[in-house]
Amino acid sequence: MPGTRDGLIAVDDRLRIAQVAPPMERVPPRAYGGTERVVHELVTELDRRGHRVTTFASGDSVVPGRLVATAPAALRPAGYAGDPAPYVYQTIQAVLDRAGEFDIIHGHLEWANLLLARVSPVPVVSTFHGRLDAPWAPELFRDPPAGLVAISRSQASTQPVLPWAGVVHNGLTLVDAPFGRPRGDALCYVGRMGPEKGIVEAIDIARAADRPLRIAAKAGPTTAERDYVHDVFRPALEAAGSLVEFLGELEQAERDVLYAESYAALMPGSWPEPFGLVAIEALACGTPVIARRVGGLPEIIRDGVDGFLGSDVAELALLVGRVDGLDRAEIRRSVLDRFSAARMTDGYEAIYRTMVASGSQMRTHA
Repeated sequence: MPGTRDGLIAVDDRLRIAQVAPPMERVPPRAYGGTERVVHELVTELDRRGHRVTTFASGDSVVPGRLVATAPAALRPAGYAGDPAPYVYQTIQAVLDRAGEFDIIHGHLEWANLLLARVSPVPVVSTFHGRLDAPWAPELFRDPPAGLVAISRSQASTQPVLPWAGVVHNGLTLVDAPFGRPRGDALCYVGRMGPEKGIVEAIDIARAADRPLRIAAKAGPTTAERDYVHDVFRPALEAAGSLVEFLGELEQAERDVLYAESYAALMPGSWPEPFGLVAIEALACGTPVIARRVGGLPEIIRDGVDGFLGSDVAELALLVGRVDGLDRAEIRRSVLDRFSAARMTDGYEAIYRTMVASGSQMRTHA
């Protein structure tokens, strides 16, 4: 890639890039919000490298470069529990109104990426941050547009016939993650309160391993998610008594302290995690991760090195006892290299340049 040793680029190599975030959380999120954290890291590093970046996101977002507000403020923190689709359509319209200002558009709108890519007059890179094995996927992916990006090989494997532009693992700025703090005996769980995320299974593991558990989690806005918290999570929490402490939804600095002071982090969800930002956050603090062997997690967690992978609650509870033998300094060193924001940006920058060059060739021969 052209540029200097610190990653900065020459003026002639700068790209005009639109980053398109969903409007549910601000960029960066104040607390929980994986997609928006990744978008913020990418915008920040692209701006640092000299690209001209415009971010389409909620109006309370704080990003370098230019911000185009697609909602006055992030919808979920404001209490909005309705259908987000109209706001997503509004986001797409705002991007299309300004499409001529960009060399490349990068959508983070899940399935709505496909609509944006089909109608945009400039190339669109589409990153999918969620699972792709939905029943409607084959029809939506019929005659797929260029520029599709998966965030793990596992995610891409659910749609193996697609012309993937690449697999780009998520990355974060992890060097400031705390390391070396005094650790206790407690396990931790960070994430969302939903049946597929394994929050109740985390309680079961803690009880089986006879270790305290601290939970930092958010409740979703939908009726089904609220019902799950009331009908399933709360009774499990009460049954566990003083063994489990519920901390609510924590901001990033507080989550980092939780990871750094924990014996290990639990990720017992049964759904195929497309990636798993919680895993790299915990590992950056030198905290081993004990997780189900699902989705993209085996691409992050080196079994027996960064933690342990298992199949069910009983096996994961037994694996808790093996954590003492792991090298926490090596865990941190490796994840800082493998999942940095700079490495993620390198991957996307290469895809942007390929697509811009392809678009230029198509216009030249038109």
